[in-house]
Amino acid sequence: MKLVVLSDNNQLQESLEFEHGLCIYLETEKYKCLLDTGASDLFLHNAEKMVIDIEDIDYVFISHGHSDHIGGLQAFLKLNTKAKIVLSKKTLSQRFFSVRQGLHEISSKIDISKFEDRLIFIDSKTEFENEIFVFPCQPSIYPMPKANINLMSEDGSDLRKDDFNHEIIVCFGTDDLLVYTGCAHHGVLNILNCVEKTLHKPISTLIGGFHLLDGFPDQYESEAEINEIAQNINANYPQTKLYTGHCTGKQVYGLLKSELVDKLSFFYTGYTLIIHNK
Repeated sequence: MKLVVLSDNNQLQESLEFEHGLCIYLETEKYKCLLDTGASDLFLHNAEKMVIDIEDIDYVFISHGHSDHIGGLQAFLKLNTKAKIVLSKKTLSQRFFSVRQGLHEISSKIDISKFEDRLIFIDSKTEFENEIFVFPCQPSIYPMPKANINLMSEDGSDLRKDDFNHEIIVCFGTDDLLVYTGCAHHGVLNILNCVEKTLHKPISTLIGGFHLLDGFPDQYESEAEINEIAQNINANYPQTKLYTGHCTGKQVYGLLKSELVDKLSFFYTGYTLIIHNK
């Protein structure tokens, strides 16, 4: 299994573009996928530079409805004529807003009228290719990220706190799993717990944002709370390797890294990973 980060906030190679968004290319011997599409068509430019054929993609999995994950979908649909688009129906039935630094919309206007036959909506556990599992996250047993307080949704009624009913989890593997978190708005611990209870398989790898932002302790998670998350992962998922970037703050990453050590790595635009899942 090969993964390549096509769009991320972080950049180490000057030849590649970066943005506040996330798009990861995933390839196996059986299929080729995109995990989200970033905020724009930027991922297309990076894919071309890295000799990845976007027209050959079989599936696109949209983790949730925010523009930094679905913003490039319209550009993708113009280029690729065959891929199935897998997402929650609630992703397209709502508008999304942030109140951080003033109220502003974080939805993307996607015209799906010509592509409805390519959409697959997820409201329960669904299997693809006998080794891809997609499902909504179940109710949380651990605290959700505190930065969620800035995020709102609107479905035709009043603006309300986003409950992330549009967020899906995507897993790959038969005997052990690679889990994609998107932004992990439900919280990385809740996602790990949900996967464990839903699929009853060991989790070898977890990749994506954790939505744990740098900030003052009264705004976001304190150092003690970050350490507690890391200690929980060490205790309950000792064999799991984690890869994060995008919406994981660099100070937060440093705290997590001090506890998780070689279990945790930071990704960036152009980051390439080979995983030998079963």
